[in-house]
Amino acid sequence: MADQKAAGLEELFAEIEEILKKMEDKEVSLEDSFFLYEEGMKKLKLCNEKIDQVEKKMLIISEQGSLEEF
Repeated sequence: MADQKAAGLEELFAEIEEILKKMEDKEVSLEDSFFLYEEGMKKLKLCNEKIDQVEKKMLIISEQGSLEEF
């Protein structure tokens, strides 16, 4: 999971898109679908964490001048 934490948002989005493509394949077994779903949810959680970090940094930066909502 350390590698996933280091991955950028663009990379995570690309990985999620790839998972979605695999899940749409009619040949994917039910077991594989569950695995892919779990992996996709983990990556979405990482995306949310990264976005939250950016928002917090923006608030800190804004506090130096003025507080701006985005």
